[in-house]
Amino acid sequence: MASTALVANPVASLPPMAARTRRLLEAPVASTLLWLAAPNVLVMVLQAVVTTMDAVFVGWLGPDALAGVSLVYPLVMLMQTMSAGGMGGGVASAVARALGAGRQRQAESLAAHAVLIALGMASLFTVLLLFGGPALYRLMGGQGAALEAALVYSHVIFGGAVVVWLLNTLSSIVRGTGTMALPAAVTTASAFVYLGLAPALVMGWGPFPRLGVAGTATANLVGFGLASLVLLGYLASPWSAVRLTFRGLQIRGALFWEILRVGAPGSVNTILTNLTVVLMTGLVGPFGTFALAGYGMGARLEYLQIPLVFGMGSALVAMVGTNVGAGQIARAERVAWTGAGIAAGVTASIGLLAAAFPRIWLGLFTSDPQAQAVGITYLLTVGPFYGFFGLGLALYFASQGAGRLGWPLAAGFLRLLVAAAGGWIAGYWLGWGLWGIFAAMAAALIVFGLTIAAAVRAGAWR
Repeated sequence: MASTALVANPVASLPPMAARTRRLLEAPVASTLLWLAAPNVLVMVLQAVVTTMDAVFVGWLGPDALAGVSLVYPLVMLMQTMSAGGMGGGVASAVARALGAGRQRQAESLAAHAVLIALGMASLFTVLLLFGGPALYRLMGGQGAALEAALVYSHVIFGGAVVVWLLNTLSSIVRGTGTMALPAAVTTASAFVYLGLAPALVMGWGPFPRLGVAGTATANLVGFGLASLVLLGYLASPWSAVRLTFRGLQIRGALFWEILRVGAPGSVNTILTNLTVVLMTGLVGPFGTFALAGYGMGARLEYLQIPLVFGMGSALVAMVGTNVGAGQIARAERVAWTGAGIAAGVTASIGLLAAAFPRIWLGLFTSDPQAQAVGITYLLTVGPFYGFFGLGLALYFASQGAGRLGWPLAAGFLRLLVAAAGGWIAGYWLGWGLWGIFAAMAAALIVFGLTIAAAVRAGAWR
């Protein structure tokens, strides 16, 4: 099967294409990248607020509820990052490369195949987590009221996994065309639906039932479902650069492969990222419920780097993918380093501020001194190294656009190895306790960022 991903005709020989695609190929790099990223960054900031408020609302129910949701949170983020950044990046990259090479009809067929993949993946998440979740949460240290809260939250959010996968896949199709404002707008609208509905469902305000920890999960699914309907309407309309239709669709393995050859390694990378947090949660779990709650609050800030960098990363996927599809590798690399520098600067600033003023962040969730002490230790140890995480994440998204994910996958594995093995050695074998576990996490971030940066610098896309 001939590959269509990295070998393309020069731009001058391409057939007529949309002005939006031409801009990605010819306009100044920095200003175009910022123009693409701006709506996504703004909406990801809002998403970060939503994620923070999710923990705030749960925190009203006490440390047991907060600890329970902390057990499920890495798996929720696995589903989110896999559907939006892992497989979603494969979808956006495939669509962008097809449009960059002037293959309009192929781009539309890719969109339909992407939805089929999303439905299959959603079913897999629902089955695995509904049946296997209880055993997994026990292995991570869940017990008593914390375990009960974890199971309630898990059953609701993974029971509606299809809504999450559908929204992120449809958004990825639209972003692959270079249209960033619409996905940003519908995501913003869904966030406001969540913010209005979640506290009412958690606490039972007014006519709403008191659902406790299930309230935040329910509110998320409602917001995502409404946003998905809007995107479906747009992709079926004549205003979309890529029309989504299943009429006369011919299922082709080559089109599944065009998405999966980027999306599957990207998904494995998100599994490694989230498995790292799951294993670290397991290492922290034996230290007790307050340690779990404190670590969960700290790790939540680390997780917030992912949607923030995704704002830049989705622009990188579209712009790098379009240029690679057109054979402009040098320009694609220039785009990648520009975006990576911005992402590293933003995430480094957040980490340093959190390390300097940890109580501001932790005070949003709890005033318990034991939980706060653990969270402070985490932020002081890991926060100063968030910049390496941002650097690696941005280059990971750029590598998705290029269709080259070997080195990012290796970097994710190295991060997992350093964090998990190093955390066990430092925390238990050497007896350094929680600080040793957190120090291993910091070292893992450094390894992750520098590995991908060195690979791209050495010409991994050529």
